[in-house]
Amino acid sequence: MVSKGKPSPRSAVTALSDAQVTLLSKKHRLVDPTRYYPTGERKPNMIEIDAQNPKATDRLLAGVSLVIRASCKVKAWGLERVPEQGVFITAATHATQFDVFVPMMALFHMGRRPRYMAKAEMAHWPVIGKWFQLVGMQPVPRRTGKAKAIEEESIDILTSGRPLTIWPEGTVTRDPLKWPMTLKPGIGFIALEASRRLGRQIPIFPAVTWGAASINHWWPWPRKNVVMRYDRPLDYADLLKDMDSWGSEPPREAIVMLSKRVRERMEVVMQEIRGEEPPTEGLWDYPTMSRKPRPKVDKRYTIE
Repeated sequence: MVSKGKPSPRSAVTALSDAQVTLLSKKHRLVDPTRYYPTGERKPNMIEIDAQNPKATDRLLAGVSLVIRASCKVKAWGLERVPEQGVFITAATHATQFDVFVPMMALFHMGRRPRYMAKAEMAHWPVIGKWFQLVGMQPVPRRTGKAKAIEEESIDILTSGRPLTIWPEGTVTRDPLKWPMTLKPGIGFIALEASRRLGRQIPIFPAVTWGAASINHWWPWPRKNVVMRYDRPLDYADLLKDMDSWGSEPPREAIVMLSKRVRERMEVVMQEIRGEEPPTEGLWDYPTMSRKPRPKVDKRYTIE
């Protein structure tokens, strides 16, 4: 069984223009995430680095960074928010397969080594599939009825002290204009249940990447602009107030609400990067493969 629908072609969206990147650079400090410590001096997390196949990781990171520099002009802002210590969740957009590499490369260059959830098929990719597993990939066997087991593995990663990266849409967006579509509820369950087990709110940082949707992966030149924002942590303390009385798992309403907040924030941040308004008809609903009216965005999740 394959995922519903197909991603829209590159012609569905316009490339991120030099003018828009210039506009963003006037408002934010854009840095090069393909190099180590792009925001300045940091203390790398050596426990994570030493525990995650440092030689293999360095080689794969160098190779990925080289390919990305050759195929696009990538910039980022907000990476100074990446914690030097402690657990956190990165919730990343998934407009293209390219978006898997940009946030992970950036986090590795900031001295952290998060585990990351990725579709199990990637483990079987020629050559690099084995490398993905060596550097922290947690294979996700999709559509196997093992959702709970996958969520428990994710929670174990967090409660053991490691950060985690998730692409909560579950697959490349099917929105014809490549805006974030409805999220799987797993992000909400994992964050709430792991927070309960640790007794505190685990930070969730949305990471929004835009520009790669216009790259021709067979012939990427001239290089396209790609920009990522590593956003401020999302506040969901209100959803944890009654966690001692939840029972066996978090309430469904809280899970859905947190997933909704993550998607809303992703859309707002992508709106700023693209310099465009999302479709007025609504958000793309993956289960029905159609647009649904967009709820009014909570003011807490708008651009500051």
